[in-house]
Amino acid sequence: MSWARCRALIASDLWRHAGRLGTGVFLRHFLATPGFRYSTLLRFYSYTVHAPWCQLGVRQLTVLALHRYTIRYGIDISRDASIGSGLYIGHFGGIVVNEAVRIGNNCNLSHGVTLGRLNRGDRMGCPSIGNDVYIGPGAKILGRINVGDRAAIGANAVVVADVPADAVVGGVPARAISEQGSAGYINRTDYPPIPDR
Repeated sequence: MSWARCRALIASDLWRHAGRLGTGVFLRHFLATPGFRYSTLLRFYSYTVHAPWCQLGVRQLTVLALHRYTIRYGIDISRDASIGSGLYIGHFGGIVVNEAVRIGNNCNLSHGVTLGRLNRGDRMGCPSIGNDVYIGPGAKILGRINVGDRAAIGANAVVVADVPADAVVGGVPARAISEQGSAGYINRTDYPPIPDR
């Protein structure tokens, strides 16, 4: 990942949190918003993997910082998970995301969310989350599940089957309860496109 892409991803996350950009806004949210701080370190780690100058200890320091914040805030998102632009972590605590998970652009992760792997059965594997998806507090998405664009996962739902685009699902196991999708839950998605590399 290039430095330009890393900066653009961090800026897209900041835009989702604050609706504005700038050094002062960045510092305020980096110091006061645990979810934004964690996502910033995740983005920076992805940059350090490919930057030759970061092999001299910068990457290792970033890993240590991420580990510290995992313990402090209860956010355990794998450094190797594929995460699109505009990640929004509104409240910290109990968030677990497996390394093979794919998350699209402009997604909201609430506290208590688990995006996990199943190790056997027809759904063996990890979830793939579309764009503009809202995942409510305590929701669990387990196995090789495809969550369509603009879907909303209700609080404490356990998702073990694919979720179509624009659906709202809830319950245990989760079932479709509406076709209103994530409208009203996902805000500030108008950030400019991110460079590919």
